[in-house]
Amino acid sequence: MLRPTFLYGYNSSMKRLDPLVIGIAGGSGSGKTTVAQEILNRVGPDRIAFLQHDSYYKDLSGLPPAQRAEVNFDHPNSLETDLLIEHIVSLRDGKPVEVPIYDFSTHSRTRQTFTVAPHRVILVEGILIFVDKPLRDLFDVKIFVDTDSDIRFIRRLQRDIAERGRTTESVIKQYQTTVRPMHLEFVEPSKRYADVIIPEGGFNAAALDMVVARIEALLK
Repeated sequence: MLRPTFLYGYNSSMKRLDPLVIGIAGGSGSGKTTVAQEILNRVGPDRIAFLQHDSYYKDLSGLPPAQRAEVNFDHPNSLETDLLIEHIVSLRDGKPVEVPIYDFSTHSRTRQTFTVAPHRVILVEGILIFVDKPLRDLFDVKIFVDTDSDIRFIRRLQRDIAERGRTTESVIKQYQTTVRPMHLEFVEPSKRYADVIIPEGGFNAAALDMVVARIEALLK
């Protein structure tokens, strides 16, 4: 069941309703992005402020390309989580934020950003968002998307080849050396903080109906 925090909270000191902050976590390829996109599609992207932890990878443009590729991108230290926290707080306070745009093919941030405007619902998606306590404490509702490891690997392989310019060999090497070990060390243990666990991600229609219905009720 969802805890009572799945409400539009009243902040008596500010004399206004606080936005609902929802976190969606899960292993790489679990389907958490599909869940987030389904929520956006069904509720309406103009009604939700959407942030992805992947946008906050640290800029590695100062390193040689070969050295960038050796960085452990599945470790919490590879992400500028403090900036994500700052942005969530700003959105919660009704202020727009400028989100970095990360180039996964070169492992570096571009000079461009995109604006995310504040809304009554703030949706945050990422593999490691439940690992860091200061970030985790910002979420009113924590959803974990749970999918078998073989399915997750196949999805990651397809995505990295099609969208990020990787080779099959490089994806397999990264999975064996960092993705799987970091999943076992950080991602899987963070599941215990979840309020809701959704098996099979975007293919779980019943769970998605429940989450969307709650958000719709809030917005009405």
